[in-house]
Amino acid sequence: MKPHKSNPFSRKISVALATLILVLLALAAVSLYDFNFTDSYHYIRRASSASSFPATTSSSPTIPAATLPSSSSSKTNSSATDACDLTRGQWVPDDEPPYYTNLTCSFIDDLQNCMKFGKPGLDLIMRWRWKPHDCDLPRFDAGRFLEAMRGKSMAFVGDSLARNHVKSLLCILSQVAEPVELVTTTETDVTGRAVRRDFHYGSHGFNVSLFWSPFLVKANLSNAAPGLGLWDVHLDTPDARWAAHIADFDYIVLSGTYWFFRPCVYYEGGRAVGRHGGASGAHNATEMPVSGAVRAAFRTALGAIAAPAREGFRGKAVVRTVTPVHFENGEWNSGGDCVRTRPFRRGERARDAMVAEFRAAQVDALRETEAASQRNRNGAELRLLDITEAMELRPDGHPSRYGHPPGGSVEGSFVVDCLHWCLPGPIDMWSELLFHMLAAHRQRADTE
Repeated sequence: MKPHKSNPFSRKISVALATLILVLLALAAVSLYDFNFTDSYHYIRRASSASSFPATTSSSPTIPAATLPSSSSSKTNSSATDACDLTRGQWVPDDEPPYYTNLTCSFIDDLQNCMKFGKPGLDLIMRWRWKPHDCDLPRFDAGRFLEAMRGKSMAFVGDSLARNHVKSLLCILSQVAEPVELVTTTETDVTGRAVRRDFHYGSHGFNVSLFWSPFLVKANLSNAAPGLGLWDVHLDTPDARWAAHIADFDYIVLSGTYWFFRPCVYYEGGRAVGRHGGASGAHNATEMPVSGAVRAAFRTALGAIAAPAREGFRGKAVVRTVTPVHFENGEWNSGGDCVRTRPFRRGERARDAMVAEFRAAQVDALRETEAASQRNRNGAELRLLDITEAMELRPDGHPSRYGHPPGGSVEGSFVVDCLHWCLPGPIDMWSELLFHMLAAHRQRADTE
């Protein structure tokens, strides 16, 4: 007897309905998390450990953080570290203590204060350093960095991971000096976050600014319905809240990806060209790959910095690549957690497909803008802070349930965080790379 064949059309409808219901439930849960914890990060997709994506793909070859496709890089005096690909390596045991602790740095947010809230195994977690295959990555020299940045200004533009990075840098620099936070504006966006924060090192005339701009481009919350906020994202228009100040800075660090998973309608030239998530059917726009939106947004942001008409900016723009999440045994709202106490070994975990796709989008945007910048002979220099592979190997470095708002309890009800990074923790390596790319190179050039 032949088995009965079900109607393929009915089966497709059932699968589509089930998928839609799951997406809506996930979006509602995540938005509830975001409303309850304003400073925490929105995430709706778990990094899949089953992915078979390789570490690099043909569409996004590895660009060494120290030797990027820039005409100026060929003029830099070579050294063993310069010739080394700092992005490929492994985490090795390290006997050196962390640069700071929660007692020596006052800038750590409770959401990443793993020391304060007693994350298990933290002493072991902090005893690793990033070792590129063919060289050593020098430790961060706070004194040299501040000296190299004397009279300079640096802007970090992005989402809460950009804030995570800034706090790491401020804590490392606290070994030598602490800045004064300047109140230049009280502007907040629709999510309640400060649009801009400024930190000034008076002894060195060095300024660090943090701009909240999770899409990098102009974005408006058009529908604030609980759980399903809908964003209008203008992919061809840079966010003026930071772009209007480009000429004020010598260095600009761009990052941000995961906010593009929110329900969005994407615009170009004032016309809806795509949508994502809960924006289903909006403006008759068709579904657009999230990576396509990320690529367009980075291309617009970098283009604003390197525009031929841009006057006053002759510095360096740095793109920090995407970092992974490390939820295991479930999602953030279904029992998932990140409880490992040691790094992965290289090859132990395959690259997540989404992470590889996002990194490729960022690299493509940088390459395209770099080519246009060289044709236009613009003075801006573009660099890549490629930390994706290194951070994929650190499932142990997240707060898990040991980072939460003031007054909370480790045993209380709040979302497990496997996206942000403990301070101190492996995120401090980002500043080590930044030091090598900017401060070490600048000091060497000044002595030539």
